[in-house]
Amino acid sequence: MNAASERVAITGNQALAHAVRLARTEVIAAYPITPQTSVVEEIAGFCADGLMNARFIQTESEHSSMSACIGASMTGARAFTATSSQGLALMHEMLHWATGARTPVVLGEVNRSLAAPWTILTDQSDSMAQRDTGWMQFYAGSNQEVFDSTLLAFKVAEQALLPAMVVLDAFVLSHCVEGVELPPQPLIDEFLPRREAEISLDPDDPHAFGGMMFPDSFMEQRYKIQRAMETAGGMIVEHAAAWHELTGRELKPLHEYRVEDAEIVALCLGTAYGSFCAAVDELRGRGVRAGAVRMWQYRPFPARPLREIIPAGAPLAVVDRAVSFGHGGPVAGEAKAALDGHAPVCGFVAGLGGREILPETAAGIFHALLENTAEPDRINWVEVRE
Repeated sequence: MNAASERVAITGNQALAHAVRLARTEVIAAYPITPQTSVVEEIAGFCADGLMNARFIQTESEHSSMSACIGASMTGARAFTATSSQGLALMHEMLHWATGARTPVVLGEVNRSLAAPWTILTDQSDSMAQRDTGWMQFYAGSNQEVFDSTLLAFKVAEQALLPAMVVLDAFVLSHCVEGVELPPQPLIDEFLPRREAEISLDPDDPHAFGGMMFPDSFMEQRYKIQRAMETAGGMIVEHAAAWHELTGRELKPLHEYRVEDAEIVALCLGTAYGSFCAAVDELRGRGVRAGAVRMWQYRPFPARPLREIIPAGAPLAVVDRAVSFGHGGPVAGEAKAALDGHAPVCGFVAGLGGREILPETAAGIFHALLENTAEPDRINWVEVRE
């Protein structure tokens, strides 16, 4: 740990707020929704106490929050908002606008199930529903990683000119306290200088932007967004290496546990990883070579790193906390495409609506691979009552 760093016991939502403060964010627009509310409450307190030189805008909806951030970003300001569940769904239209306008807005997204029925507990259906909006997505596994990911998200977003969301599990991270290292402001400034937008709008000299684009150029605009997303993959690795050098902490597309010689592997996103690591240790103690992988970077999808990490021929269980109704788990479908011919993939759906994924849950998924009871061509529902 850096000698000048501060070690604090804070929630994931507070870690997100501190990262926004230390990033010298200039515009924050937000509307409250559980379990995200304490993120923007904390930021509002920073602004009120003079700890941030920022404009805090309390909007009437999440749609307006994203609209305000897009406008601020187009003037060259560093902009942030946060939301969850139905709030993210209400933002959906403007998520596309943020991408199309090439605005590097950063969004803190606290995973919560979508209604109906109504619930405030976690699964990843809300963020997975936005995977085709052109936003980078990073799924944190700890409160420290929430903090670190937010700073890296600003860094990459502003270089790639793409928006980014930092995603964290509701309550397991958002409201639970862990030790988090807050580096000193000079170190943050070294990693993330103030934004210098090459092109920006001047409110004192207004012009129209985002008007109709005809077919002779629209497709090229979409092509450039895809190219930017592809380029962002290399930027993420580069800036994560710089962050590691500054702090000693590692951010990478995939985090693996005892995978090198594994005969069976499970992949998940978020905090369920701890249960899979515990199950790996239990199985290893009985002579079964199991391994676990956590996907931190979901967009851009890390297809090549995934092929490099998964041992050839080793069956892979991909565990989704979301369902693409009519098909299966969103991550499982993409992993199957990425690993075609390299390793067999079975998709599992678990932990919806806040149901816990315990070590015994993870062990059951591993046993389904071992005993060949998992079906590769359908959803394997975990601990569901018929």
